[in-house]
Amino acid sequence: MKDPYATIGYALKLAQQALRTHLDTGLREVGLTTPQYAVLCFLKEKAGASNAMLARRAFVTPQTMQAILVALERAGFISRAADPDHGRVQKTELTARGLDVLEVASGIVANAETRLCDASAPLDPQVVAAMLLRLAAAFR
Repeated sequence: MKDPYATIGYALKLAQQALRTHLDTGLREVGLTTPQYAVLCFLKEKAGASNAMLARRAFVTPQTMQAILVALERAGFISRAADPDHGRVQKTELTARGLDVLEVASGIVANAETRLCDASAPLDPQVVAAMLLRLAAAFR
């Protein structure tokens, strides 16, 4: 029987967990969690994104996303208002404070990405990322 700790799956989970722990620790210093950071990033690109879209981007359930949005709104990082065309839909946008915290948080994440790229040497980081995306696609 193959060693279960010498598998691609175990290595992926170990790397994911190490990255998540590192990001959570760094982002906590600026008052964010990793999923909250993902939400702020996506809202910068796509203001007004739906809760369902935000949940998919942050790898959480729609119910968890609702709690994340409440916390971000309380912190003053986002604002939400009813969509004038669809009364039950909330339009979510970054506030100036949200943009400021996102800038600081992006530096933390960029440093983590640099560590990942350095650790992937001598392989090209783009090749490593493409391979990981293929692995993910194998299960879709």
